[in-house]
Amino acid sequence: MFKNLYRCLSLVLLSLALTAPAAIHAETIKLAVTDLVGLEELQREFGAFRDTLSAASGYDIEFLPVTNRTAAVEALRFKQVDFVLTGPAEYVVMQNRANAKVVVGFSRPDYFALIVTLAESGFTSVTDLVGEQVAMGSVGSTSRHLGPIQVLADGGISPMDDLDIVHTKVPILWESLKSGDVAAVGMNHTEFRRLRQQEMEKSGLQPGAFRVIARGRDLPNDLLMAGSHVDQKVIDRMRDAFVNSSDELINAIVNGGGTDVDKYTGMRFVNNIKDSDYNYVRSMYTTIGYPEYSDFIGD
Repeated sequence: MFKNLYRCLSLVLLSLALTAPAAIHAETIKLAVTDLVGLEELQREFGAFRDTLSAASGYDIEFLPVTNRTAAVEALRFKQVDFVLTGPAEYVVMQNRANAKVVVGFSRPDYFALIVTLAESGFTSVTDLVGEQVAMGSVGSTSRHLGPIQVLADGGISPMDDLDIVHTKVPILWESLKSGDVAAVGMNHTEFRRLRQQEMEKSGLQPGAFRVIARGRDLPNDLLMAGSHVDQKVIDRMRDAFVNSSDELINAIVNGGGTDVDKYTGMRFVNNIKDSDYNYVRSMYTTIGYPEYSDFIGD
């Protein structure tokens, strides 16, 4: 009898050993972040967040580096990645092309676009900029390109026709504004506040040297998206992790050792996300001549 029992136990243990790799694999999920390129940058900016989320959810989370936003949505479509952390401009395209599902929103404080001039330039309204050169950040960025474009359009001009718009990196456009090479710049409020403070500490140029002549409405939330192939139980478990470990996850983002965390300082996670919240972003695509919002601009 004991021999038979021993044989049965051995078979059970062998069966568990053979199936263990598959079980572990089933508990592993892949995560991408659209505005970061390369595994090293992912590890630096979101390594602590990934580890905390892994502990809170019980899943083994692996980073999948993507070269650009198009690569991220294609990875979702072809089930190469399970979750993507992305911005509002990317959401509307992902929703259109990959039918991705919202897991949770990252609500960022003071997340809006500005049009900034020098106080002594004489430009005091958007309409004063007609015929002038205006610098913005990377093409397709929600807060450095699309947001400022919409601010200008809401101010009563046709930015694509009335202005000479140039795109460059934020430090360069800032220097161009100070030197008078451009009449105004478009950027987000967090960057403007940081650059203005750095300018005062570095050169003594006071905040009053700059004028905000227009600001947009608060932009929609960044989002953690799940591919259409991800089981709803997995999504629910991830969402529960954000509810139950909210403070720990926020702390991991803000104090996790990344270099670009200003934008998330003071954030919170929100669950009441509606697709209509992103109609403002869709209007931005229409303003720049891409009403289908089916492709990423600049990729």
